[in-house]
Amino acid sequence: MPIAVDIDVMLAKRKMSVGELAERVGITPANLAVLKNGRAKAVRFSTLAALCEVLKCQPGDLLRWEAEEGAAAAQATAATSAGAPPQAGE
Repeated sequence: MPIAVDIDVMLAKRKMSVGELAERVGITPANLAVLKNGRAKAVRFSTLAALCEVLKCQPGDLLRWEAEEGAAAAQATAATSAGAPPQAGE
């Protein structure tokens, strides 16, 4: 997934456990683990706001975008084999 979740980093900086964060945010430890491990398909803005409030951070401290190398390479190969001109950045 191109969105990486860095909740572990902020937990370590704040010396806080997953259980404590879940309790203070108002979500279950299991749901926090799904988010923390990058398995979540979505996150509510209210949950993101609560995480930021408790951890005293910005959303960008918790979430970051990473390019998917495999997907970009597959698109370039498909475009080249189809005779399409390469896209910008390829």
